[in-house]
Amino acid sequence: MAAKTKTMKSPTAGAKRFTIISVLPWLLLVGGLVGAFAMTILATEIFHNLKNPAFVPVCNLNPVLSCTNVAASGQSHELLIPNYFIGIAGFAAFAAFGLAILSGAVFSRWLWRLILLGQTFSIALVTWLQFQTLYRIGALCLFCMVGWACTIPMFWYTLIYDYDAGYITVPTKLKRPAAFVRRHHGDILLVWFLIIIALILKRFWYYWSTLI
Repeated sequence: MAAKTKTMKSPTAGAKRFTIISVLPWLLLVGGLVGAFAMTILATEIFHNLKNPAFVPVCNLNPVLSCTNVAASGQSHELLIPNYFIGIAGFAAFAAFGLAILSGAVFSRWLWRLILLGQTFSIALVTWLQFQTLYRIGALCLFCMVGWACTIPMFWYTLIYDYDAGYITVPTKLKRPAAFVRRHHGDILLVWFLIIIALILKRFWYYWSTLI
């Protein structure tokens, strides 16, 4: 009798409804492309400003929304190279990963873990930059915030997918909290964004209030 061979299916194969498994590749592709585009525009605007100090980048809208103030800070190149270069490379890699999955590629456990590691680095950097822009630099970068908006859901749903697929495990004591998070992943993501918006409103209310 011929031995039966077990084939692995792509996360998107056979998906007939919207699930994390079927949506994640699109999220990585679209989020990666949007993030890479935002970082590329930011880099272009900053370079024009460096060449011509009289040039006003499109992301300089007011005293609060000022990408040049953020780019001129030491935090913008804390890792020795400008953050937008890191963003371009990272977002492009995630977009390529998503496109590969949509094309039918199947990746091993170790690569999914590696992608999650990259996403974890991204979310840690974004969170640190959020704190720095709000409470140290005192200005916001519009294109950076686009990057935040892309990074957070990509990290969140890569984490959940890896958990669902068994690529990461949690201690027994955390099984129930993990199940709660899994059931309410959308609510948690919404609260995450609402907290960021609330912090931005509170931090710069002295300016927003003058616009009312």
